[in-house]
Amino acid sequence: MRLTVYSEGTSVGGAEIVLGHLLSELDPRIVVSVLGVRTAVVEAVAARRPGAQTMIVPDAENKANLPAIGAHVRAVRALRPDILHVNLHSPWEGQYGILAGLLNGCHVVAVEHSPFGSRSRLQRLLRRALCSRLAAHVAVGERAATRIEHLIGLAPGSIETIDNGVPDIPLTPIPRAARGPVIGALARFAPAKGLDLLVRAFASLPEEVHCVLVGDGPERASLESLAGELGVSDRMIVTGWVERPRDYLPGFDVVAMPSRFEAFGLVAIEAGLAQRPVVATAVDGIPDAVVDGTTGVLVPPEDPVALAEAISALLRDPSKRTEMGRRARARALDRFGVARMARSYEELYRRLPSSGRHGDTKMTKAGRS
Repeated sequence: MRLTVYSEGTSVGGAEIVLGHLLSELDPRIVVSVLGVRTAVVEAVAARRPGAQTMIVPDAENKANLPAIGAHVRAVRALRPDILHVNLHSPWEGQYGILAGLLNGCHVVAVEHSPFGSRSRLQRLLRRALCSRLAAHVAVGERAATRIEHLIGLAPGSIETIDNGVPDIPLTPIPRAARGPVIGALARFAPAKGLDLLVRAFASLPEEVHCVLVGDGPERASLESLAGELGVSDRMIVTGWVERPRDYLPGFDVVAMPSRFEAFGLVAIEAGLAQRPVVATAVDGIPDAVVDGTTGVLVPPEDPVALAEAISALLRDPSKRTEMGRRARARALDRFGVARMARSYEELYRRLPSSGRHGDTKMTKAGRS
C-alpha cells in the first residue's frame, strides 16, 4: 500500500503532532510519503516515519491560484499514492488536496480535527459535494463528528470517529514550583485557550497556591500584565516555550484547561497519563477527553468563578485527586493509545477496495497485532 498524508498546516500544532504519532505506529509495510505547504511542518511529521518521502507544494489560498492547484495535482501524481490521507484543521480547508487526490484516482480519506467556523450556503453546498466523493470521512471525536455533519449539512452518521492517540512516554519530572498547592496549564498562549480566565480564577485562590503556565504565544504579555494587575505575579510562573512540556505535569496538583474552543483536548489525555486530574471547560471536544466527576471536572466556559471553585475543591481533597488521576490514566491507556488509533486507521484503509493502480490497497490482518 502507498499512503500519502497531506497537511495545509502552517505550523506544528495538535493536528500535526497526532499525525506524526499515527505515522510512527502504522504497519511498516505501508509506503508513506508526506505532502504539505510548509517545509517545517512536513519535516516534523515525516521525522516520525524514517524513510518517508517528502514534497512541498505552494499554498493554494483560493481557486484563482491555478498554478498552485496544478502543483497539488502534479505532486499527487508523482507520489502515486493508493490512499491520500488529508489532515484537516477545519471543515473548510484542504479542498485542493482532496481535489488533487480525486483527479488522480486515489482513495481520499479526510480527517477532521476541528469543528470550528461557518461559511456561506454556497460554500457549504460545494463542500457537501466534495465530501460525497470521499472514500472515508473521519473525525477525531464523537462531538466533532456530529458538529461537522451539522455545519456542512451531511446526514447523521456520515462521519465516523477514530479517537486521537497520545503516546505514554516516560517523563523526567520538573521540580515542583512551590511546596504548597500548584495548578498548571500546558497551552499555546492564544485567546482560544482561555488562559486569562485561569489567571482571574487563580487570583481568587489562597495565597499558598502557585500557578505555572507552560508555553508561549501572542497572549503572553497580556497574561503577565493581567497577573500584575491582579497582584499574583509573584505566584505565577511562565516558562516560555519548552521542548518537553509534559515533564511539568507530575509537579501539578491540578491541570487546568479553561479553553473557549478546543477540538479535542490532547492535554487532558496527557494529564491523565501522568495521573493528574483536569478542570476543564465543557466546550467542543473536551467532554470526549474528560469524564466529568470521574477523570476530572467540567465547568461552564467563560466562568472564572466556577473554574476557581472546581480547582479549590480538588486542592482540598487529595484522595479525590488521586482517584481521578488513577481513573484518567486507565481511560487514556484504554481508549486513547497510539497503537489503537493506528490499528483503527489500518482497518479503515483495509475496507477500501483495491485501486488497481499500484497493487492491492488492502493489508492482511496478520501484519500487525
